[in-house]
Amino acid sequence: MKSVHDIDLSPKPGKKYWKSCHREWREEFIYFLLVDRFHDSNKRHKADFDVRHPGFGDDVQLSKQCGGTLRGIIDQLEYIKNLGCTSIWLSPVFKNNPESYHGYAIENYLEIDERFGTKDDLEDLVEMAHDYDMRVFLDIVLHHAGNNWTYPGGYDYYYYEGIEFPFGNWRYEDKPIPIELRNPALYGRKGQIKHFDAYPETRDGDFFSLKAFKNDESREAIYVQKILTAIHCYWIREVDIDGFRLDAVKHMGELAISRFCSYIREYAYSLGKRNFFLFGELVGADAMFSHYVGPKTLATYNDQNLYYGLNSVLDFQLYFALEGVIKGKDSPGKLIERYTELQKNALDRGEYGEFLVTFLDNHDQIGDEFKHRFGYNSEPEQIIAGIAFLLCALGTPCIYYGTEQGLDGCGKGDRYIRECLFNPNDKTTDLLNQQSEIYKAIASIAHFRNESNILRFGRMFMRETSKDNIHFHLPECNKCTLAFSRILYDQEVVFVFNSSICDAREEHIMVDCQLNHSRKWMTPVYGYKSNVEILHSENPANPVCYIKLYLKPMQLVILKNY
Repeated sequence: MKSVHDIDLSPKPGKKYWKSCHREWREEFIYFLLVDRFHDSNKRHKADFDVRHPGFGDDVQLSKQCGGTLRGIIDQLEYIKNLGCTSIWLSPVFKNNPESYHGYAIENYLEIDERFGTKDDLEDLVEMAHDYDMRVFLDIVLHHAGNNWTYPGGYDYYYYEGIEFPFGNWRYEDKPIPIELRNPALYGRKGQIKHFDAYPETRDGDFFSLKAFKNDESREAIYVQKILTAIHCYWIREVDIDGFRLDAVKHMGELAISRFCSYIREYAYSLGKRNFFLFGELVGADAMFSHYVGPKTLATYNDQNLYYGLNSVLDFQLYFALEGVIKGKDSPGKLIERYTELQKNALDRGEYGEFLVTFLDNHDQIGDEFKHRFGYNSEPEQIIAGIAFLLCALGTPCIYYGTEQGLDGCGKGDRYIRECLFNPNDKTTDLLNQQSEIYKAIASIAHFRNESNILRFGRMFMRETSKDNIHFHLPECNKCTLAFSRILYDQEVVFVFNSSICDAREEHIMVDCQLNHSRKWMTPVYGYKSNVEILHSENPANPVCYIKLYLKPMQLVILKNY
């Protein structure tokens, strides 16, 4: 198949589409993996290590393809399922430029990259995931294609005052595919972006060597959008995918994103697929999200349709704040500020607009010269607490592959945080250790979340603490105790973490008096061995309910009233 006109979007004969996932997308716990780095097709055993492992791959190996496959993911679905994850987010799988391993340099949108496997492999993966009651999301790229052509002279061109440069030459005689994309008029041709926060440069320029499509409301840009929409509807039709993560959203116009999302959602509905999840990578202030998320009327002189954009975006602002708080470098007050801002802006984003996709680790740390995983300079207790925060707080939690094994990659380049969970050199060992301390702790908390309506649907409140059970206040210091509650009707779950790496402390944590005035105990979910008494202040002028905990350094405690 070479042309977009060859695409058949009628339901695939004999295909039984997974028509209705019983979960709302905010209930998911997403496992994000790079296909090339998670597992290959070899049958392996776990490497011998006690607590954590640095990950496989040296500087040279991590700069190129390492051998991960779709079949390798199929073979390890139980590993992901047993971690408590309910869905999988795959890095892009379409055929890439040969020098690319990560999937974001597409040269053929209608085939799976043979290094990862086949279309049948992807279909088998989705079908088996559905048998495990798990969704599968594909990472997709709408802003640009791969490095499929050159500018005149063959050297790099850079954005300059919006000038449209001449077209040079195609790199291949038969790509990109579909063949409709072999048209220079469909590309912006404005050179590489130099200033990623400057508009219109960041929207119109090329992503390094990857070539940006025309990204406006011109006839050519609308045509590209129609081609990309048909392509991605085709993959829903062929393999029954359950959602898309849209790459580089801020580099595209809000109308283009909303139009794409609406058409994709409508096509999924035409197959009987409900709750198709569309979330995006959008680095910026919360106010920017509202232009891309939820229902809105976006009209131009020739388009009066009502479009519904993304369901959600990745919560980069929480990502920027959380590491310092968990590691005791910043005050929990930073998280209070984050959730205050989130609440203020959520009103513009529709029914679920406040439930962003939250994450601790990321494969693409934009703007940072020195890249590092959360596990870098971290103790296992801190990694557990970081993921536990995501599982207990508002949002749709997402774990980056290898975090559950304590990977601690760092260096000047994204490749250093894209380690292998299998050894490319010996073909026998991997790091999929379900008995590791971090894996087991995350699995325990994740399975509680999956069964807990409180953590999936409850309201969230940051909790005041006290040293003397009289003067309660929100955290004010870098190493203050982090505490918050989730409340659903008359039920409360309390999350408490001592971020100090060396100081134990006795802490009084406020709980909801109205819910707990007649209750005597909270029962441990994680990190405590005995029930905790619900106490009442002796000050009639300021009646409060609280619990008293003795917390060791980096101790995490999760409790539930009963």
